[in-house]
Amino acid sequence: MRHNWKSVRDEVAARILRSDYAPGDRLPRDEELAAELGCARSTVVRAMQDLADSGIVERRRKGGTRVPANPVTRATFDIPVTRSEIEARGQSYGYHLLEQTPAPSPLHVTTAFGLSAPQDMLHLRALHLADQKPYIFEDRWIALNTVPEIRDVDLTTLSANEWLVKNRPYSRCTVRFYATNAGSDYGPIFATDPTTPLFVVERTTWVNDAPITSVKAIAHPGYQMLTEVG
Repeated sequence: MRHNWKSVRDEVAARILRSDYAPGDRLPRDEELAAELGCARSTVVRAMQDLADSGIVERRRKGGTRVPANPVTRATFDIPVTRSEIEARGQSYGYHLLEQTPAPSPLHVTTAFGLSAPQDMLHLRALHLADQKPYIFEDRWIALNTVPEIRDVDLTTLSANEWLVKNRPYSRCTVRFYATNAGSDYGPIFATDPTTPLFVVERTTWVNDAPITSVKAIAHPGYQMLTEVG
């Protein structure tokens, strides 16, 4: 029996997370969920409104409630699909998965997620190419407890960036922008001098309190990010 709107919200979010309700699916009507979960319809309405405010579901008058086909586009920060970004520039897209290793989250990732102890995660290192030249290098950790099905995704042909944007809505995101010298780590990747400044984006996402992914994306020399508001 669930009477609290937050527990109803968390249950619906968990079903979306497990893909019980997939992107584009219509959810049961509020009264049906209320009957199933043993609560008032108003409790479900409050829970659904909170999910809608987070961009996890879409609610339309007389249209019911759906999981968005591209859920993340309604979140507070628009995470780009690197392939789409490159193709929009009129360039050909390429992708190389350099590493895919299950491992406990290291200290900096555990801390970024606010976890009290390491969790089992998937560590990925990948390179996105534009016209066969390095465009963005990413170092990513994905929480396997939250996104277990990532184990079954062929990440040699589909980037985790693209799969997560299309399949894992988030309710919270932190973003950090800064510049770093290419150094010995990134200079060889981008065939540039170690003193060359590179643009870095670090993103960490959660659904409610469950960690999804933390990624450090390093862009090629001269990269610019354009954001449009309104």
